[in-house]
Amino acid sequence: MSDLRIDGFNKIGDFSQMGGFQKTGSVYGVNSQAQEGTGEECQTCKNRKYKDGSDEMVSFKTPSHISPQAAPAAVRAHEQEHVANAYSKASLGNGKVISATVSIHMDICPECGRSYVSGGTTNTQIKYYNEENPYQQDLKTTDRIRYSGMNADYAV
Repeated sequence: MSDLRIDGFNKIGDFSQMGGFQKTGSVYGVNSQAQEGTGEECQTCKNRKYKDGSDEMVSFKTPSHISPQAAPAAVRAHEQEHVANAYSKASLGNGKVISATVSIHMDICPECGRSYVSGGTTNTQIKYYNEENPYQQDLKTTDRIRYSGMNADYAV
């Protein structure tokens, strides 16, 4: 599971499986002088940093600032790195990716009230085939018996 969290009071998710982000170094206040329509960033938005919390080799291993406008694309790209890693891991271990889902999280800045991408979560399921397992070998034998002769090609 990959978890990207930015807001200081969000619960940090389980980073044990795939990895994710967490926010560091935030300053919070109320009623900033940054106005909604001006494009000026409040202090909280300026200090918002993203950091990957996984043990995988992906981007954002050190805390990095991303502008609120670029955050959606950067978070999606980062989470896609986790998905690509899952496919690579599955191919190396005789496995198959059963599912890979990415969730992008939104939040509201407590200082200026703007919505922003506060993180992302990647969940993957990989099924590994163990050819040495006697139960797997019996299953293959049973399937071979069951499916032999089911399809026939006739030439006219």
